[in-house]
Amino acid sequence: MTDRRTIVITGASDGIGAAAARRLSRDGHAVVIVGRSPEKTNTVADEIGADRFVCDFSDLAQVRELASALADGYPRIDVLANNAGGVFGDRTRTVDGFEKTFQVNHLAPFLLTNLLIDTLLASRATVVATSSAAARVFSKLDIDDLDTKRGFSANRAYGNAKLENILFTRELERRYGGQGLAAVAFHPGTIATGFAAETTSLMRLIYRTPLRHLLLQGPETGAEQLVWLSTSTPRTDWEPGEYYEKRSITKTSMQAYDGMLAERLWEESARRVGLPT
Repeated sequence: MTDRRTIVITGASDGIGAAAARRLSRDGHAVVIVGRSPEKTNTVADEIGADRFVCDFSDLAQVRELASALADGYPRIDVLANNAGGVFGDRTRTVDGFEKTFQVNHLAPFLLTNLLIDTLLASRATVVATSSAAARVFSKLDIDDLDTKRGFSANRAYGNAKLENILFTRELERRYGGQGLAAVAFHPGTIATGFAAETTSLMRLIYRTPLRHLLLQGPETGAEQLVWLSTSTPRTDWEPGEYYEKRSITKTSMQAYDGMLAERLWEESARRVGLPT
């Protein structure tokens, strides 16, 4: 393969991350697996002969360790796929003091991406964010209440986090697109994965009961867009800074198009993880 890419995929121990890793490895790319579960991460990595890292995104110290290991081990990263995430149950705080949904889905990938930014820029990399239609259906983002202390529900917290993925994508592109980096977000579809295992949300009824076989698509279908965005050419095959579904730019929450909100989210996120704004 003349265009062999080094592709780091978070949340790659299961679901669409694992499916994408298998497909990309079969196609000859150098895939780096990142997962929370040591057992699942090792299983997928051993299966495809990939490098692997175990990291729990609910602990930002582990995210910093991951970023350091990736920066040291991979002078070139062509694609960073920020795929890890999930919907959870009652409002809980992480060891870092943040609401878990917010941290796992947004703050952790925000921190990881920023800590790797020198490598990503030198590689003219693509940064892909796995978002969701939940950004349109459930979100109601209050920039002064990112930890959802008021009016918490599992669905709203998840919808806000998926909206934050899109806002982060847009601001990442605004800040670094001129330096060769390309950022994009996508909705994988309604996919049969284990991501809703820890939630009390009604989504559990669909994802964790026999209804999943009737209503959901397989992980391979969800991985298709991740594979496409990771292996195609930005600004030729797709437009950076946009939100995609079924390989087409798709409308989402109106808040996703608010540039000032995207900038404020970046600044607030940076402040929380101790990065310059």
